[in-house]
Amino acid sequence: MTWLMLDHPAWDMRPHAPAVRATRTSTGLWLLTATPTPTKALLDGSGAEPTIDSHDPAALRDLALPEGLHAALTQLGPVQRLREASLWDSLATAIIRQVIRARQARAMHHAFRHAAGTPAGPTRLLPTPEQVLALTDEEFAQLGMAFKRRPLQAAASAYLAHPEWPALAPDALIKALQEVPRVGPWTAAAAVADHSGDFSLYPYADLAVRTWAALADPATSWPADEAGFAARWQEVAGPHLSALTVLVLAWGDHHAHHTAPDQGSPHH
Repeated sequence: MTWLMLDHPAWDMRPHAPAVRATRTSTGLWLLTATPTPTKALLDGSGAEPTIDSHDPAALRDLALPEGLHAALTQLGPVQRLREASLWDSLATAIIRQVIRARQARAMHHAFRHAAGTPAGPTRLLPTPEQVLALTDEEFAQLGMAFKRRPLQAAASAYLAHPEWPALAPDALIKALQEVPRVGPWTAAAAVADHSGDFSLYPYADLAVRTWAALADPATSWPADEAGFAARWQEVAGPHLSALTVLVLAWGDHHAHHTAPDQGSPHH
C-alpha cells in the first residue's frame, strides 16, 4: 500500500469522507481528494497539474540505516506527498507553523483559510498576499492570530515586492526569504522544502524529525542536540537525504494518527 502524507495543514479532514485540499499552480486552481489514489480536479484555469512526489523505502536499501529505522520505514512502505505549487502558500504555512504545536497549527490554518481565503469546492485556499494585507488587527485577533499578523503581513508585502522569488534557486530563495522580518532559517527552509519537494533543504534536525526518528527506532542512540543529530542524519542518509527525511516525517504522520503525542516545530 502507498501512503499519502496528510501532514500539511492545508488538508481538510472530514468525518466520513476523504480529506481534501486545494492548491494553486501557475495556471490553475486544483482540488485534490485523498482517495487511495489521489484524484485531481481542475476548478479554474488550465494546464499545470500539481506535482505529487513519490518516495519508496526500497530505494534506501543500499544505505547503512540502523536496523530499527530500516524496519520501521520498510513496514510503512511507499509514500506520496503533494508538492505545494504556490510559494506564497508555502511561506504563509511555514509562518503559521512557527512556535506552536502541529495540532494547533492545523486548526489555525483551517480557521484562517475558512474565514478569509478563497472558496475552492468544499474547502478554501489560504488568503492571498493582498487579502492578508487587507485584514485588520481586529480580524486577526478574532481568529486568535494576533501574534501572526506582523510576520504574515511583512511576508505578504515582501512577496508582492519580489516577483522574482519563485524563479530563484532554492539556496538563494532560502537566503532571500530570511530578509523578511521574523522569517528565520527554520521558516525559510521549511517553506522552500514544501514548495520544491526537496527535503534535503528541510530543517531535518528539528523537533519533529528528531522525535519521529527516536520513536521509529528507540534502540538507536540518536543525538539529542540539533547539531549532533544533523551530522548523524546526514551520515545515515548519504545521497538520499531528501527521501529519508520525507519518509521519517511520513512515518510520524502515520504514527501520530494512532498513538503518538502531538509534535511541534518551535522555530523561526
